[in-house]
Amino acid sequence: MISKTYNPKEIEDKWYQYWTDNKYFKSTPNPDKEPYCIVIPPPNVTGVLHMGHMLNNTIQDVLTRKARMEGKEALWVPGTDHASIATEAKVVAMLKEKGINKSDLSREEFLKYCWEWTEKYGGIILQQLRKLGASCDWDRTRFTMEPNLYDAVIEVFVDLYNKGEIYRGYRMVNWDPQAKTTVSDEEVIMKDIQQKLVYIRYDGDEGSVTIATVRPETIMADSAICVNPADERYQDLIGKTVRIPLINREVKIIADEYVTVDFGTGALKVTPAHDQNDYALGQKHGLAVIDILTDDGKLNEKAQILVGEDRFVARKKIIKMLEESGNLVKVEDYKSNVGTSERTGVVIEPKVSLQWFLKMKDLSEPALKNVMDDTIQFIPPKFKNTYKYWMENVRDWCISRQLWWGHRIPAYYMPDGTCIVAASKKEALKIARNKYQLFALSEHDLTQDEDVLDTWFSSWLWPMSVFDAFKNPDNEDIKYYYPTNDLVTAPEILFFWVARMIIAGYEYKGTYPFKNVYLTGIVRDKQGRKMSKSLGNSPDPLELIGQYGADSVRTGMLFSSPAGNDLLYDEKLIEQGRNFNNKIWNAFRLVEGWEVSETTTQNPASAKAVQWFQSKFNKVLAETLDHYSKFRMSDALMSTYNLIWDDFCSQYLEMIKPAYVEGKSLPIDKQTYEATLEIFDALMRLAHPWMPFITEEIWQNIKIREANDSICIAPFPTVGAIDEEILGDFEILSEIISNVRNTRNAKQISPKEALPLSIKTADKARYEALAGLIQKLANISGIQYVEDKAEGISFVIKGDEFTIDLGSNIDVETEKANLQKELEYTLGFKKSTESKLANERFVQNAKPEIIEKERQKLADADAKIKALEEALAKLG
Repeated sequence: MISKTYNPKEIEDKWYQYWTDNKYFKSTPNPDKEPYCIVIPPPNVTGVLHMGHMLNNTIQDVLTRKARMEGKEALWVPGTDHASIATEAKVVAMLKEKGINKSDLSREEFLKYCWEWTEKYGGIILQQLRKLGASCDWDRTRFTMEPNLYDAVIEVFVDLYNKGEIYRGYRMVNWDPQAKTTVSDEEVIMKDIQQKLVYIRYDGDEGSVTIATVRPETIMADSAICVNPADERYQDLIGKTVRIPLINREVKIIADEYVTVDFGTGALKVTPAHDQNDYALGQKHGLAVIDILTDDGKLNEKAQILVGEDRFVARKKIIKMLEESGNLVKVEDYKSNVGTSERTGVVIEPKVSLQWFLKMKDLSEPALKNVMDDTIQFIPPKFKNTYKYWMENVRDWCISRQLWWGHRIPAYYMPDGTCIVAASKKEALKIARNKYQLFALSEHDLTQDEDVLDTWFSSWLWPMSVFDAFKNPDNEDIKYYYPTNDLVTAPEILFFWVARMIIAGYEYKGTYPFKNVYLTGIVRDKQGRKMSKSLGNSPDPLELIGQYGADSVRTGMLFSSPAGNDLLYDEKLIEQGRNFNNKIWNAFRLVEGWEVSETTTQNPASAKAVQWFQSKFNKVLAETLDHYSKFRMSDALMSTYNLIWDDFCSQYLEMIKPAYVEGKSLPIDKQTYEATLEIFDALMRLAHPWMPFITEEIWQNIKIREANDSICIAPFPTVGAIDEEILGDFEILSEIISNVRNTRNAKQISPKEALPLSIKTADKARYEALAGLIQKLANISGIQYVEDKAEGISFVIKGDEFTIDLGSNIDVETEKANLQKELEYTLGFKKSTESKLANERFVQNAKPEIIEKERQKLADADAKIKALEEALAKLG
């Protein structure tokens, strides 16, 4: 016997250990099986489990477990990402606590600390995923900085460089002054920030010009003032000079149609070193690039004033200084979009820098084409438009980062600055000697580039590199598992990661890396806010698992989470998941506790109930499989939930439950009992991908299993015969029971008081087959078949009239009012159905089965109207 109450803590660790001990999650190429493969979006080694991970990884686990049960060779590859910026920030902070500055360490010393930190904390999130029930093949865990994956990144860099796709040059980049590195355009988050719009007068010998800026601290970097050539206000000043306030350096007034006449003052300060658009304008007009900021966002010597001050401190001080010098015209409040770093949150500084870039236009073409023609499916497809816009407007990818932790760029410089790109210093030396005939050159004469590659430059290879596709291109794993099947990830990294993986897949394997991309929504609180530690609205997933159990959290997260739509998290969803677990547990306890009779013959009502549920199961299973095939994950779960809660627990078990006599349950016949256990077995297999722990515990207790057997590898249910006639009969049964119970409640008649029922029908056999269940479930003392209206309260179902004899409990006037109300509703329903069938467009475009269904509704309405009119007539 299972315990009285369901306690997840008692079973979850036990079964997870059992699964891993028996290596049910382990996968190797098997030519006799269809492969099914998912690669995990590798979480940062700095990461700990949050609600987004819970949602994402539950979906991956559901898909993997289902595939495994379907007999496929299912593989879910786990791993982590080295996360250059985030990890380096963590290590720098750790060192700071120890009184050590990164600048005091050599690169090798710093990397040693990084590896120590990674080895100590890097596996935390993977351990946490085990608590969720993740069925990953843990023996295949990969890390983006492990030797084979490191070498793959270097190999790809060298290959693309040799193809002319990678180049080095000065460009305006997004600079993160806190992380002291470039970040990509996609890692810049635009925020509306309230600022001060400062109007500053530039004086000259032949006139003055007023400009408006939110960045007065950059005036010392100005190279020109620009006006529109058609702006009459400035015609006489074009070509003249004015002086920059505070430093008195002269700059020229130039003309360009780029400037909008009616925006601001119509005069623009041009600062090529600190603004993307100004940089382009400067390139066009040959203006000087004067960078006045240090890498950490402080003013340098080129600023001439306030040297060493932080840029924001300098902003406030300069406004005051301009006021004192008489050059401040006015200051206004102004809200504008400001770029901030996704990694650190600080305001991004546009900066001209020497960086490495990957040309994206040609490489992106196959990736765009194969998504737009649905070779690769996006779920939901609405994200194709976003993808198309990005890919059609793709810019060269800045792939270098000014960090130490990561894949070091394989570029080596000779003493004269000549750059050689090679997989190693040894290879670079060989190239130098052969190409430049410098035979006296040694490895000591070569200096490797200090920068590392963007983290995404390693993870874009992830679906291939996890299978060692670069080191051993024809190995069994890559040939069997690649392309993978499904990718489950977040829309925020659609371009960062998904698009780039598709690009890499077509470049290096000539095909897609995955067939389907399921894009989850963002988990928000019930107020619609994004979860964050600062808001205190992000629950700890492990605490939720500890409180409710993993299965409750898994189902709770997915009860209402359609693809691509945000999930408004409410703990009530997890409570609903817990209630579902308890419902299943108590249902099995009920069945397990029945006494079984070897001699009792199965009664017809129980036999009918078994037939009905088998058909109901198959019909719902077909719907559920359709939901799965279309990645309607929440719908698949809800179909399973309703089947178990409503159809099985609330209806089927009530139909077959043995009667209680003198406080004791009578025995159940063996045939019904064994059929019920088979049904329970099938339901547990259907529910297992969603709730692996409780289903394993119950499945193991349904009957004696063989050693090392598990529901993990039991067959997923397949659709059997569906008897539509019996399903229709049981819909009528359900309506009869509901009407009788509602009548009892309305008349305050005890459920224990048996009532007689009369049925007026042309299909007596239908109700004779259901008679036992009607009497049991509605507590009917007897059923009488009549030709005319019987005395009592009536209701009509599909043209058949049912009358409950309430004796003195009947109120004729109330009954007449109820029948009249139902008649009016049915007449209205008939009219709307006739209108629909009279619509030519509907009849021409609707499927035949839909039209037939509407015609059946009309026939049912006609029969019901006739019965209701007869019932009213008999009441007088």
